[in-house]
Amino acid sequence: MSLPAIRGHEDVRRRLGAAALSGSLPQSILLHGPAGVGKERLGLWLAQLLVCEAPATGEPCRSCRPCRLVERLEHPDVHWFFPLPRPDNASPEKLREKLEDARAAELQLRRENPSHVPSYDKAPAIFLAAVQRIQQLAGVKPSMGRRKVFVVGDAELMVPQESSPEAANAFLKLLEEPPDDTVLIITSSQPGALLPTIVSRVLGIRVAPLREAEVSEFLVEVLGVATDEADRVAKLARGSIGAALRLVADEDSGGVRSVARDLLIAALSNGAVPRYAAANAQRPFGSRGSFVEVLDALGEWLRDLMAVAAGAEREVADPAARDLLRRAVERRRIHPVSVASALERVSRAQTWAQYNVNPQLILADLLRGIQEDLLSSSTAGSPQ
Repeated sequence: MSLPAIRGHEDVRRRLGAAALSGSLPQSILLHGPAGVGKERLGLWLAQLLVCEAPATGEPCRSCRPCRLVERLEHPDVHWFFPLPRPDNASPEKLREKLEDARAAELQLRRENPSHVPSYDKAPAIFLAAVQRIQQLAGVKPSMGRRKVFVVGDAELMVPQESSPEAANAFLKLLEEPPDDTVLIITSSQPGALLPTIVSRVLGIRVAPLREAEVSEFLVEVLGVATDEADRVAKLARGSIGAALRLVADEDSGGVRSVARDLLIAALSNGAVPRYAAANAQRPFGSRGSFVEVLDALGEWLRDLMAVAAGAEREVADPAARDLLRRAVERRRIHPVSVASALERVSRAQTWAQYNVNPQLILADLLRGIQEDLLSSSTAGSPQ
């Protein structure tokens, strides 16, 4: 199996391709934008272009041996790193080796399944040991071509705790003096969480959401989803293939979107008991990876709620969700501005979720705040 063809981002690709052909491409690049819109895939596309033997058009030829190896995630000079949970029972001496084993296993899953969405029982991070491995690889000569390319996804997770920035500081040293034959491409959905010294040493490029049609085409062509269903999911995904993949999996398994719906219902209920019950249902430890996904899904529910409150319920693709949210707005007299405030709270909670904070405490505070925002001027009632 190989990577699915890249979707969208034509303008960014055109600019990056022109810079690569002219030799003006910086050695260090930050691709930032919403989660799931294809930043890492874009980074791999750029890596493929940089090692391609015939990049005359500013696009990888996809036919030469280096291009084929990149698409199979097997090129010896293209290295893809991403957050992983800390391996169990890994001593400091063995951590680098165990993380490399875990990365190899994850890469194999991504080769075999184009719809694979990583999900971990423990919060993933980019540990110092992983950065040290990047430094080690950057220090050796390329195996096949003239350069090495590193794609590092979710780079803000180099600082899983505010008091432990060693991984980010080690990566900063590489950014300050990268080898001449090395290109570093980092991605982030939360660039504000990166160390300012890292941001100052990279060229930041905004990666916008995909068009709905591009997400829908991916679902039809790669996953075989029926066209009508793909169009519905693409509308919910808001330009994110990652979100679309989670939605498809979620509807098959009753996952995070259902959990997030129940959280919103708890926040819209009377009193503290439903809120605390919902917060206590979240496991306190060992589940931060899925917890972040739940917060993302809660944000989607709130954006749909805002659309309904603003009189634009046609923007909500799911009829069942539309009916639920319409009843909530009618009974609670919810104003769009209140929903905007609740969304800001979710954004702050997402930041805290990246650190070593108990998810139950985050959720208890978040649901209390959402309840205050949405129900401050409402009368008693229930959205159900």
